[in-house]
Amino acid sequence: MSRRTCLNAAGIAVVLAVICVLPFVVRPYQLDFLIFLFINVILVVSYRLIAITGEFSLAHAVIMGVGAYASALLASLPISPWISMPLGGVAAAVIAYILSFPLFRMKGFYFLIGSFAAAEAIRLCWVQFNDPFGGFRGLRGIPVLEIDLGDLLYLDLGAPVPYYFFAMIVGLIFLTVMYRIEHSRFGFVFHAVHHKDTLAQSVGVDVRRYRTIAFVTGGFFAGIAGAMLAHYVTAINPGLFGLKQMLFVLVWVLVGGLGHFAGPIIGVTVLSIIDESLRGLDELRPGFYGLVLIATMLFLPDGLVSLPRKVMQWLVWLRKRGEGALARRE
Repeated sequence: MSRRTCLNAAGIAVVLAVICVLPFVVRPYQLDFLIFLFINVILVVSYRLIAITGEFSLAHAVIMGVGAYASALLASLPISPWISMPLGGVAAAVIAYILSFPLFRMKGFYFLIGSFAAAEAIRLCWVQFNDPFGGFRGLRGIPVLEIDLGDLLYLDLGAPVPYYFFAMIVGLIFLTVMYRIEHSRFGFVFHAVHHKDTLAQSVGVDVRRYRTIAFVTGGFFAGIAGAMLAHYVTAINPGLFGLKQMLFVLVWVLVGGLGHFAGPIIGVTVLSIIDESLRGLDELRPGFYGLVLIATMLFLPDGLVSLPRKVMQWLVWLRKRGEGALARRE
């Protein structure tokens, strides 16, 4: 095992140890923040699966909402939330597949606007139909997750600490799966479709088919994230999955760095922490996000994930400049 691999493994172990200790040392509202952060990490990484094929969608937040609404409605039948949650992911994937037929007839800006229009059509259905979607008020009284093994074990995952560990475990599993997808044959084709779609098509790659696969796969994971949100907060409404949430997802991905798997994770983590610190200054938050996005595009076009490399380059440049100045004085 190489030294670099050992260091990476040690770093991951330290991060996991810190994550496991956090729920016992933070305040209750901070614990809620961490749970939402885990859910948003799943959301942004699933969005990256779509974006690496070269298309940016404005429908991903609504696809997340499809998973949330589907799981909540199924759980009210009643179906166990443990079954309704994966079914919510399947429902989100099915809607993504249906949307792929009209959307992937378009590219670039037209795809972006088309995805927004399709998403708004779905969201307005939730608003207009009180039965079964609850209209503006949405759905309330969504069942929480429980582990009930009779006399052996009963665990209420509606409590923050148990749900924290549940969200952490699900998040780690999903991140591992999405990482493996990206580094599989499908993932390499996704990147090829992004960078050289005409060339890929000329050698027999069905570009539309692979973009559809990415769109549907990302939709499934987004749907699960939505179902996780629904069964924790126990109430959802159309406003949770509107354009504002979608713009947050875009900023998180772009600021973190689209070109690296860890980029969206860094973006959503750093910006969510800063955003939480500005909670009392709601009127300044949109301006802050705009400034961060502009600064990132100007000075870190590859995102925050490239910051260590940029710092090293600046340090090397400063050292060489200092050596040059010293040589001229001598």
